[in-house]
Amino acid sequence: DIAPRVNAARAAYDRGVTKPLAWRVATLERMRDLLVEREDRFLDALAADFGKPRAEAWATEIGFSVGDINHTIANLPLWSRAEKVPTPVAFRPGSSWVVPEPVGVACVIAPWNYPVQLLLLPMVAAISAGNAVVAKPSELAPHASAELTSLIEAIGDPAVTVVQGGVAETTELLAQRFDHILYTGNSRVARIVMRAAAEHLTPVTLELGGKSPAIVSARANIDVAARRIAWGKFVNAGQTCIAPDYVLVERSVHDRLVTAIGSSITEFYGNDPRASADFARIVNEPHFHRLEKYLHNGTVAHGGVTDADTRYISPTVLTGITADDPVMGEE
Repeated sequence: DIAPRVNAARAAYDRGVTKPLAWRVATLERMRDLLVEREDRFLDALAADFGKPRAEAWATEIGFSVGDINHTIANLPLWSRAEKVPTPVAFRPGSSWVVPEPVGVACVIAPWNYPVQLLLLPMVAAISAGNAVVAKPSELAPHASAELTSLIEAIGDPAVTVVQGGVAETTELLAQRFDHILYTGNSRVARIVMRAAAEHLTPVTLELGGKSPAIVSARANIDVAARRIAWGKFVNAGQTCIAPDYVLVERSVHDRLVTAIGSSITEFYGNDPRASADFARIVNEPHFHRLEKYLHNGTVAHGGVTDADTRYISPTVLTGITADDPVMGEE
């Protein structure tokens, strides 16, 4: 029923349902209220998919999304207002305005690592601009996907709809005509999205993975730097596209920094992070085995413990890494 869902969203848009500011605000408020009302259900789902700690899941998924929705609602009257601009002399005595207009039906395809906020926030952007939306949550976080589908269906508006499924369903979804596609994920799938979008000359917004470096000089406060790097890297068990992925550090403070990061890990998660209630797990077995191979690079200075049965990889620091090592070629 993918094509009928997309067609229903387009029909709602063509009828002008999504354009009034009142509809946009009411839809965002409904989404926010459902998210708050179902908070425990989402936290349970994220724990089932990742073993995400509840406080971490609330901060990075639920609270983050609610804050974004509230910010959008508060600023939407200003953002959607027509703006008077100077008129070129050739067109005087006319007047000129920039009038924000929706583009039509947006498709939002979300990844698995932050399945709630990375689906809802692009939806919030599209809805706030007056568009109809077709959302596709990640099948790799099935419990969160089910809750997101239930939430979107509870909004009760054909202009905001959802499609579940894997590769086959995503392929069928991308065969439809959209007016904008927002995709968050890896570069391999991004190429597929771009090729499908090209068939309809559909604009695409891509937010892809990264190799984000942290740079630590000898003048840095090493303890503070280590604590911030450890928190930024190991929240969500490292499964964050903007996490500090590797560290460039002056040789004179290299050993101090490595030791300090290890101390921060112990402070956060104890001597055995596997027993910590504050450390998540890798999302599935393929990703676990992909990451485990990288532990053979360089020297394990801290961590390096794995357990395939529970998809556990301890917070790990590798030293002696070169730019040619596989771990530096992947996220």
